[in-house]
Amino acid sequence: MSTSVLPFQPAGTDDEMSAAMALGASVRIVEALLFAAKEPLSEALLAEAIPKQVRIRDVMAHLEPHYAARGVNLVRFADKWAFRTSSDLSYLMSKHVEETKKLSRAAIETLAIIAYHQPVTRAEIEDIRGVATAKGTLDILLEASWVRMRGRRKTPGRPITFGTTEIFLSHFGLSAVSDLPGLDELKSAGMFDGRLPSGMNIPLPSDDPTLQADEDPLDEAQDERINATDELLEISFDENLDDVTGEDTEEARIDPLADERKA
Repeated sequence: MSTSVLPFQPAGTDDEMSAAMALGASVRIVEALLFAAKEPLSEALLAEAIPKQVRIRDVMAHLEPHYAARGVNLVRFADKWAFRTSSDLSYLMSKHVEETKKLSRAAIETLAIIAYHQPVTRAEIEDIRGVATAKGTLDILLEASWVRMRGRRKTPGRPITFGTTEIFLSHFGLSAVSDLPGLDELKSAGMFDGRLPSGMNIPLPSDDPTLQADEDPLDEAQDERINATDELLEISFDENLDDVTGEDTEEARIDPLADERKA
């Protein structure tokens, strides 16, 4: 008895079949680009590589659940996408992970303040913490690319404003900074007893890259001159990372020019 393979006969109108074929091709294109990418790719960039009649959101809506139960997951960071090892298989990668040093309490507090209160200046960070912030604390957060300089506040002295980055979102597994726990979530998790100091609140975090009305864009040439001056002024200090990787001993060495910079 002989058998033969029947040809596939897709159902639907010509337009429906054309749309389905375009979507299928787009899924393969986006999948290939994400696998080959060394860093998360934006939806705008991915949209340029697929047929114009296909919406990139439809492509991602097809791919994301497809990889939800697989060894690698498709994860969104802000408006960018990337493949990441499934969290339950992370132990397989542990032997390839470099040993990292734990952040100090001062660095964690500074990072949390920037995440929740951005855009925020160094003086505002110190005002919230109630203690001077050592230069090394912000330096290590900037070098880790978790924090970036946004602009300059339109106040005397034009202090630099800080905000978080996409690398911060990626490292902590957040789609957006608004995914950070709010007051109710902190209470339910037992991390907060509900007694806020007078006049203090937990804001709804936002990392909108658009400069606010009280911010000016950074002047790169001027910032280079200021950074060079800062290095000369602080060359006599023992600038190490004890504040970041050890106890908060660095905070005892308060910058003598801090009050002038706040002004």
